[in-house]
Amino acid sequence: MGALLALARVIDRINEFIGKSVSWLILVAVLVSATNAAIRKIFDVSSNAWLEAQWYLFGAAFLLAAAYTLKQNEHIRIDIVYGAFSRRVQHWIDLFGHVFFLMPFIVLMIWLMYPWLMMSIRSGEVSTNSGGLIIWPAKSLLMIGFGLLFLQGLSEIIKKIGVMMGLIPDPHTFAGHHGTAEAFVEKDGM
Repeated sequence: MGALLALARVIDRINEFIGKSVSWLILVAVLVSATNAAIRKIFDVSSNAWLEAQWYLFGAAFLLAAAYTLKQNEHIRIDIVYGAFSRRVQHWIDLFGHVFFLMPFIVLMIWLMYPWLMMSIRSGEVSTNSGGLIIWPAKSLLMIGFGLLFLQGLSEIIKKIGVMMGLIPDPHTFAGHHGTAEAFVEKDGM
């Protein structure tokens, strides 16, 4: 189990680096959007390539940060139900969800996406918009994003088992923002 936990730490570091790095793509997308809007208003000139670049940048940030979001335990869940259970039951729910829902979904997406991506690359698929960009880089981001999410899902399963076996401390002692807020109030004695 020690080797698996070491693997989980490496995956976590990779996804943390990527997740924090791609957050800057949102700023770049905003700057591209603002520049495009200013040029369109001032010079009455626009380009579909600039519009698509915005979509690519936002898509890259969203897809490449999904694994980091999972690592931070920030994906949406139904806290009304989940939060009512003990932390031990929550661990079992998380493990079950990762093994039987998250991982099969990711594997299915990668399996279905691969031929679609390869066809796009081979054909040199280009946007149907006049002056648009090539499509395969955006499709590649989908594949990379799901690949990173698969690795992070594997890491989360390993860590969850490690926590349940008592080998590592729970990296998310409180599930959801309500638990964190309650802990804050208790700590400060409010």
